[in-house]
Amino acid sequence: MNQEDFRISYAAARVNAGLTQKEASIQLKISEFTLINYETGKTIPRWDKHDLMAELYKIPKNMLRPPSK
Repeated sequence: MNQEDFRISYAAARVNAGLTQKEASIQLKISEFTLINYETGKTIPRWDKHDLMAELYKIPKNMLRPPSK
């Protein structure tokens, strides 16, 4: 197994943190539509948003990943 095997998607991390998309988007100061796009892989967040998501979801930022296309 490698480190990739232990990474968690944005959506799974949010759900594990007990947040809805609406709650997370408010705390991240982005639209719910933008968060949906991050979670589905339509867009990739800038690193500063990625880091904020990791902090909000209480997961190490290197363990958080966008979905595979």
